Amino acid sequence: MSSKMKIKKGDTVLVIAGKARGKTGKVLRVEPEKERVVIERLNMIKRHRRPSPQNPQGMIEKESPIHVSNVMFYCSRCSDGVRLGARRTDNGRLRVCKSCGSEFD
Repeated sequence: MSSKMKIKKGDTVLVIAGKARGKTGKVLRVEPEKERVVIERLNMIKRHRRPSPQNPQGMIEKESPIHVSNVMFYCSRCSDGVRLGARRTDNGRLRVCKSCGSEFD
């Protein structure tokens, strides 16, 4: 079930489905075994925790994972969500924007 994901930690992505559709954010964490990504300040949930010295009110807000099929890589040159291709070079493989051809990594 775990296929190779083209989205990596630190990428900027555009959310294309769900409550946060149309928003962009930086990927904080990638979970390839579950095919999910965690995006900075998007898909926020609240969790009740027993109050502690670090968190006295007992309520924390954190990011929840989003399925990778609901996000697209955001190309700053195209200023839109794009599909990614791959190009082989002497150093290895590079991810390439399918629309404008700009290279990433």
